[in-house]
Amino acid sequence: MSKMAKWCVLPATVLLLGSAALGQDPSSTGSPTGGSSPASSTAPKPPTVAERKENQQDRIANGVKSGQLTAGETASLESKEAAINGETRADRAANGGKLTSAEKQQINRQQNQLSKQIYQDKHNANTAHYGNNEVGQRRENQQDRIAQGIKSGQLTAGETAKLENQQKGINQQVQADRAANGGKLTPGEKKQINKEQNAASKNIYNKKHNGNTQGTKK
Repeated sequence: MSKMAKWCVLPATVLLLGSAALGQDPSSTGSPTGGSSPASSTAPKPPTVAERKENQQDRIANGVKSGQLTAGETASLESKEAAINGETRADRAANGGKLTSAEKQQINRQQNQLSKQIYQDKHNANTAHYGNNEVGQRRENQQDRIAQGIKSGQLTAGETAKLENQQKGINQQVQADRAANGGKLTPGEKKQINKEQNAASKNIYNKKHNGNTQGTKK
């Protein structure tokens, strides 16, 4: 064998020995018993009941703001959220302010179902069309105020459901009036709608400033 061949074999042998030693290093392969490394043991924690509730409200608020959720859809979603919140409060009251593991699992299942409905309602063909007119702009302004109240926590799910049911009623009246007048509203009808929105506006303000807020318990 030539001198050149010997020098080529030696580095390759050293490299193979180093690789074998590295493969036996516990610090690079995890614990000798097959346990996970420290990096893999820091898996993200599942969201708490309060965090899940806040996330749902944020998604609803975004849908209201964008017009993806109609007043009727929002009222239905918030009624279900209010029912979950009521059940959570009852469970806490029966257990010294805490929730059992089984109760948390049940609440999470209910929130999963509600989450699917939020997605479906936001991606169906129903959208809130406001229109470039006084009635449409007033309606959009009310929805923006409600969305802000949901986002900030000033409006509870139950309060939001009532406000959106009120808006739903006004919207249905507008649709009926337009249908009866070839798509237009008479001055008298506009005046009546504005009067009803004034009452709704006061209702929104009162509910946002009555001290009732979305809870933050875990």
